Amino acid sequence: MGGHMHEPGNRRSNGEAIQLRSVSRRYGSGHSTVTALDQVSLSFSQGTFTAVMGPSGSGKSTLLQCAAGLDRPTSGAVTVGGTELTRLNETELTLLRRERIGFVFQAFNLMPCLTAEQNVALPLRLAGRRPTRARVREVLEQVGLGGHARHRPTEMSGGQQQRVALARALITRPEVLFGDEPTGALDSQTSREVLKLLRSMVDSEEHTVVMVTHDPVAASYADRVVFLVDGGVNGELIGASADAIAARMTRLEAAPC
Repeated sequence: MGGHMHEPGNRRSNGEAIQLRSVSRRYGSGHSTVTALDQVSLSFSQGTFTAVMGPSGSGKSTLLQCAAGLDRPTSGAVTVGGTELTRLNETELTLLRRERIGFVFQAFNLMPCLTAEQNVALPLRLAGRRPTRARVREVLEQVGLGGHARHRPTEMSGGQQQRVALARALITRPEVLFGDEPTGALDSQTSREVLKLLRSMVDSEEHTVVMVTHDPVAASYADRVVFLVDGGVNGELIGASADAIAARMTRLEAAPC
């Protein structure tokens, strides 16, 4: 399991895109309380690519949801580009997510009746803005789908559909792009193509990407891999190979509860 190895540090950081300070997330109450995140403090610098890994139930998705403003922490603070999410009401939070955050999930979540360009334009239309055809074509070109603007999802491969989902996430020029297993439904070759695309967006466009994954090869495209265990941070690796990441995950999964 070789994988891609990235040497970080070739870009100057412009500051913190996201900060989590002592973030906890608990569900339920009394004896049935489940602590999904336990006093997590993490920061993600602008123009970097971070992978988040951990055994099943370690809090990966909860971390992503709290960092992206999809879920509210029970305690602690989350700041995106200087705005503290925990101080916003639901309307303000919705606007912030719509205008400043992009999402790509394992399921492509495309509208089957719409063409690629219509799917990409959807976030702006939902926000009451009229997207220009030039901007829509620009992001489709960015993800290598300039010639597929009028194709519907059923006329595209899984990898092409995920690229449309990526273009849709980029149309608003988000400060941070969050991915929850974005290559989970793709074969290894197509997965590599999407990961190279994410990597190039960080390198050439200085996007900030935070990706939850279970795949050491996918994680090896990141500058940094953060490991979670039982809702807490359990170290990180910088510029690691897929083999080193896999070995770390094997140790974490084998550790006694």
